[in-house]
Amino acid sequence: MKLTNPGAVPVYTVSGPSTARPLPEWLARRRKRSAKYEPEELNNFELLQNFDFEEASNCVRVSEDGNWIMSSGTYKPQFHVHNTQELSLSFARHTKSENTTFIMLSQDYTKSVHLQSDRSIEFHTPMGCHYEVRLPRFGRDLAYLRQSTEVLIPSVGLSADGSGMGEVFRLDLERGQFLRPWQVDVGEDEPGAGLQGSINVGAVNVAAVAESTHGLCAFGTTVGTVEFYDPRSRNRVAVLGGQEGEVTALDYSRDGLSLALGTGTGIVQVFDLRNPRPLMRKDQGMGLPIKNIIHLTTPTEEKKLLTADKRIIKLWDEQSGDLWTSIEPTVDINHVAHVPDSGMLLTANEGKQMHSFFIPNLGLAPRWCHFLDNMVHEMENEKRVDTYDNYKFLTIPELKQLSLAHLVGKTNLLRPYMHGYFVHSKLYDQARLIANPYVWEEERAKRVKEKVEKARESRIRGVKKVKVNQKLVDKIVDRSDKKKIAAGVLGDSRFGKLFEDEEFKVDETSREFRALNPSTQVGGQDVAVQHVKDDSSVTSNSDDESDPESEVESKKKKNKKSKDDVVMQVSSSKIAGGKAKDTAFGQRAPRTGRVTKTRTDVVGEQKITFVPESKKKKQAEPEAAPTRKRHDGRRSASTNTFRRL
Repeated sequence: MKLTNPGAVPVYTVSGPSTARPLPEWLARRRKRSAKYEPEELNNFELLQNFDFEEASNCVRVSEDGNWIMSSGTYKPQFHVHNTQELSLSFARHTKSENTTFIMLSQDYTKSVHLQSDRSIEFHTPMGCHYEVRLPRFGRDLAYLRQSTEVLIPSVGLSADGSGMGEVFRLDLERGQFLRPWQVDVGEDEPGAGLQGSINVGAVNVAAVAESTHGLCAFGTTVGTVEFYDPRSRNRVAVLGGQEGEVTALDYSRDGLSLALGTGTGIVQVFDLRNPRPLMRKDQGMGLPIKNIIHLTTPTEEKKLLTADKRIIKLWDEQSGDLWTSIEPTVDINHVAHVPDSGMLLTANEGKQMHSFFIPNLGLAPRWCHFLDNMVHEMENEKRVDTYDNYKFLTIPELKQLSLAHLVGKTNLLRPYMHGYFVHSKLYDQARLIANPYVWEEERAKRVKEKVEKARESRIRGVKKVKVNQKLVDKIVDRSDKKKIAAGVLGDSRFGKLFEDEEFKVDETSREFRALNPSTQVGGQDVAVQHVKDDSSVTSNSDDESDPESEVESKKKKNKKSKDDVVMQVSSSKIAGGKAKDTAFGQRAPRTGRVTKTRTDVVGEQKITFVPESKKKKQAEPEAAPTRKRHDGRRSASTNTFRRL
């Protein structure tokens, strides 16, 4: 299910071919298997089983009760009957010749009459072909009068009585015989033609019956006239002429007061039966014969008019005459049918699969596929983005610059869109190369320039310099992304004085800063060592300009301490020295068994101990020479644990 015509009145394609040329059966099966789990194929489903023909379809109609869909096609000539309650094919039946058109006589599929291309009429029932009868001349259309149970068959050629008039055959189904045909003026034939006319003889193309109202019959001819017959008096009552081209489609409104007709030149007109002047005149725009005209009504009681030729389906507002929406399939259209009391349209076309379109603004989904309303609601909430990966958008001046302006309106290579056209990328590259042979060198220079600019952006830029708190800036730059620096503290004017005014300078030697940042180094030394030095250098009533004698006396006083005093000693690996001599007794004991490595709680290069120290201050000993291990197998006495006891 795809949204094929987005806009104020969206149109959804429920089923039908996406390409004009059908794929081979083996390739279609392979693509169906491979595309089963693709995201684009998740909304695809088969509305009706086997809703297709081997080559093409000719006609499609829906029964009055809405439970059956009958369609005819080729090749081989056959017609299908689908059960909408089961969403599947009920049966398929082959015929001896190709079907031109058909109508259903009952409210379901049980009684139908088929006009064949070999001048025969077949009556079908569920059991098969009930009866077949031959026509004197080829028929063009079928119509049914329920009041008198007559089948009307407009035909080609002139009557056999030599009156020079065309005929509409009447077959009485109650009696089972032909009645006197109605004669319709189809123009004069070439002189010297045969009994029933030449190859260019006129014909009665189409018939329409106002069945639910006054029952007036209308017949369109090849000479551009519409003749009206009253079935009660069996006589012609009026003639509507002056049409451009032959009349190819007719349809009465529900009230029977207006008649819409389509001509062979693509002109659509709506007439009031009480006025010979048209109420509305519209051009289909393709110049092709009109195939179908249907009067529709929306849920809001707005009257719409559907017109279709073999290229496009258009829906008009019957009151204002404005275009309401349009549908343009990828294949030629042969017939269009409307599902009663819904917004679904079915088409018989020249493709293998038949189309089914759903217009939510025209009505709800049929009751046998009510789930379409939920799917449409979900698709409306999704964001739709139209992408043209293989196309280049060009304006008219750019087309003239590339010498492509002569293709406008003559080929499908240029797709009109807004103020320009979409051109296939391959055609655009070829045209640009022809118009400018040096475009390759320009493109190469452009790409080289882009690579150089990209390499420049990846280089390391200098750190921003400020007057105050440069270390803080370096820390912010290291921790944050380059793109977020301008949006952070450095780019905010509220924090400008933090990097310009000396009063906001961070004092890294203060106690508050050391308490919040214990791992920060100040002047290349550890914070703990600096802290000890600061404590040792602070004395009461000391000045910066103190005498050297007072400093010596203060050192002597510090050395006079008792044995019981606990001294905090700080040792570091940065201080030269060997193994500490003051160790506990347990650490001196030799370890037996396998030695395992244990993780200590000491982090960093500093260690603080509270071991008692001797009274006399020991002088700094010279660095001990590295000990040599004995290789003669004897144990050194210096490592004896009980030696010093």
